[in-house]
Amino acid sequence: MSATLTPVTRLTRLLAQNPLIPLILLLAGLVLVLEIMQPGILSVFWIGNTIKVAIPLAMLAACQTLTMLTGGIDLSAGTVATITAFVMATLAPLLGVPEAVAIALACALLAGAVNGFGIAICRVHPLIMSLGTGLIANGCLLVYQRYVIATGTLIPDALVWLGTGRTWGIPNGLVLFIPFAALIIWGQRRTGFGRLLYAVGSNEGAARLSGVRSWQVLLALYTLSGLIAGLTGLILIGLVKTPSLSLALRLDLPSVAAAVVGGTSIFGGRGGYGGTIVGALILTVLTTMLTLLHMPEGARGILFGLIILAVTALYIRLTEKG
Repeated sequence: MSATLTPVTRLTRLLAQNPLIPLILLLAGLVLVLEIMQPGILSVFWIGNTIKVAIPLAMLAACQTLTMLTGGIDLSAGTVATITAFVMATLAPLLGVPEAVAIALACALLAGAVNGFGIAICRVHPLIMSLGTGLIANGCLLVYQRYVIATGTLIPDALVWLGTGRTWGIPNGLVLFIPFAALIIWGQRRTGFGRLLYAVGSNEGAARLSGVRSWQVLLALYTLSGLIAGLTGLILIGLVKTPSLSLALRLDLPSVAAAVVGGTSIFGGRGGYGGTIVGALILTVLTTMLTLLHMPEGARGILFGLIILAVTALYIRLTEKG
């Protein structure tokens, strides 16, 4: 049977079995177009800067990738990252850096646990629950900001080193991101928890009949998502070096787009973090191209939305044909 396959069919199967290949080719094509648009832009410095900017996006997109594997989503991730960064920066002058970081990450874990409780125990749809949690958390942040407006802020040198520093031209953020990415990828494919995410996303009813306690999986998942969002906020404030009430909110839609472009299905059971990382790099390069074209922020939002719709529609067509 295999001898009768045409070269086009073989290529299609190869790309389907190795989804990272077309993603990497797309990334290389965008970089080539960028070099044509502005000759000389491709350099060691530009590559390092692109990676440095893509790291927070890729980390926040991990929240979307993991939750999408179960057919969910976490629309509170950007808000949780913002709260973590703001709380840490405002408490550091008062309590010290270690205590401020611990309290900030505790806030992130609390937000994630609230999401998990609502989704796993109360059976609220992930989109509604995470959106509601994000709105409530943002309101709490506005109230909190009124009480610390005069206390000043402090960004720890270690976070600035991670966010903006370079060693031999290599972004220091990779010191954290490489182990983080390796742990996520390994956890997805090589641990029981990772396999449970795929099982719940593929068919939660069947997984439950097989003895899987899906509520425990979802509760742990969204708590983990909150922690990842909190870590992202700490890295992001080290990059930006200025606390803001909207620090990571701008990354919410791009983080979803990065996961979808990277091959993670919003319907659950399909995808991986490796593709999400490439998706984050693709969107970062695309943002650079749009900046060179002087395209406003609103137009970028429209583009990211169109990307999500187009990739989702393509996935539906492929699965219907299958």
